[in-house]
Amino acid sequence: MDPEKFANIVSKFPCFSVVPLEKWQNTGASIISLSAQPVLEEGHIFEHASFVLRGSVRIYKISPSGKELTLYRVKSGEVCVIMMASILGETGYEALAETEEETELLVLPVALFKHWMDTYKELNQFIYRLFIKRMISVTSLIEDITFLPMDRRVAELLLRKTNTNTNSEAPLYATHEALSLELGTAREVVSRVLKEFERLGWIQLGRGKIYLLQRFELEQLAQVK
Repeated sequence: MDPEKFANIVSKFPCFSVVPLEKWQNTGASIISLSAQPVLEEGHIFEHASFVLRGSVRIYKISPSGKELTLYRVKSGEVCVIMMASILGETGYEALAETEEETELLVLPVALFKHWMDTYKELNQFIYRLFIKRMISVTSLIEDITFLPMDRRVAELLLRKTNTNTNSEAPLYATHEALSLELGTAREVVSRVLKEFERLGWIQLGRGKIYLLQRFELEQLAQVK
């Protein structure tokens, strides 16, 4: 591991700053790049622990009926906690994963990762803090699916995927199918909600894109208790 790569790793994962540079030599640790593609299937047994340095990995499940539900995304400076649970529990992977763009990963052999977890308190704390953070986010997702009406969930998703500077000249590039996968529902349900938003004049639909015309109205709907 050369010093430049080590500095990049520490900038994304400060917890590794406690591991001396010489401890990285001849360990099997490496940095790899993946293009957008499915990368992990359910039941996978891990030989390496992966840490995202750059890019985005979508973690999702597929129901027996074939419906997809996005659980969360792993971004720069994060790891997949389901992967960590599989490694630490020595069980098969309980989800699916795909890279959504070119993604760079730090990969550590499982034996090395476990040894460093036992040796370095900072790494141990980082992993378990992520467990708590992700548990809260997935619990929130379940609550949303169970209790929130679909129009509010769609409004929240549109707002989350854009920002306050987004206007009708800067569309959100997303298909109805992609949004439905995010929400864990049928494409027809999302399309029906979007068409109602368009009828109200809040958005304008295009092929593979959505123009937010009245952000304030979407924010008001998203805040309804």
